[in-house]
Amino acid sequence: QVQLVESGGGLVQPGGSLRLSCAASGIILNYYTMGWYRQAPGKQRELVATINSAGYTNYGDSVKGRFTISRDNALNTVYLQMNSLKPEDTAIYYCNAVRIVTKHTYWGRGTQVTVSS
Repeated sequence: QVQLVESGGGLVQPGGSLRLSCAASGIILNYYTMGWYRQAPGKQRELVATINSAGYTNYGDSVKGRFTISRDNALNTVYLQMNSLKPEDTAIYYCNAVRIVTKHTYWGRGTQVTVSS
């Protein structure tokens, strides 16, 4: 059974930082493109960042230069370092795993990030 479990969310003041983690089980992380997506109330889910098995990264325009995605295949874990947080970053953040060859896709249940003073 595949599980993606996010952690690290919480309440932070504007300008602060958080580090999200996504621990994967039931899959070999190295075979998957991993990503973080977010969904704010009343809005569609949007791309935050992805990282493929070669380490190439892609970021949504709103987070470029502030967020960094990374992966540790040995620990089967993906991270999202979020700096210079803004109130508009408030959302539920979801971890995603996609195996491009088979198109198998998995989602975590999400972790809430709230940026507020």
